[in-house]
Amino acid sequence: MSQLSDSAPMAVVISGPSGAGKDTVIRAALKLDASLATVATVKTRPPRPGEIDGVHQVFLSEEEFDQWLADDKLLEHAEVYGHRSGVPRDAVAALLAAGRTVLIRTDVQGARTLKQRLDEPLLIFITAASAEALERRMRDRAGDSEREMAHRLAVAEAEMAEAEWFHVIITNSDGELQRAASELVQAIQAARQRRTACSASVLPER
Repeated sequence: MSQLSDSAPMAVVISGPSGAGKDTVIRAALKLDASLATVATVKTRPPRPGEIDGVHQVFLSEEEFDQWLADDKLLEHAEVYGHRSGVPRDAVAALLAAGRTVLIRTDVQGARTLKQRLDEPLLIFITAASAEALERRMRDRAGDSEREMAHRLAVAEAEMAEAEWFHVIITNSDGELQRAASELVQAIQAARQRRTACSASVLPER
């Protein structure tokens, strides 16, 4: 296991279409670099099999989500497939204050918002090898009706068109999870090194 020490706090915003395997790639990257940290996003949807409240996501009622909004506890929020989600402000701030590199998983709309609200975040887009692979993964994972699936596919197509403004694009091909996770860790390491070099270059001479 590699454990890279943080030289400075950094936010890494990770997005991409449904079916890209973003959560799977993030979990694999955490095993490669133990210095990385994540925040559990807030959701109003029911937990999926295997999801633990407060670990993978924070599950709230609609009323609780409204209260979080009223208390300005979310950095960004959106409605996704009929449920609302958001990024908890305090959790991100605490990790950055501790000098950590924090991975924030969100949809493309949320990534655009965080690009403006965070201090120079690294923007990473994760996708599958093809539109066909995305559709197959979505159909394997969800028990959606054809109408719901058509909506998911349309959203995924629109999100794919947004990839160009991200700093890094990673393809999570079938059977190549470790390669995708390694690319994620390497992209973060390269961004850390660039920021360290930039900081050193502006230090006053003795």
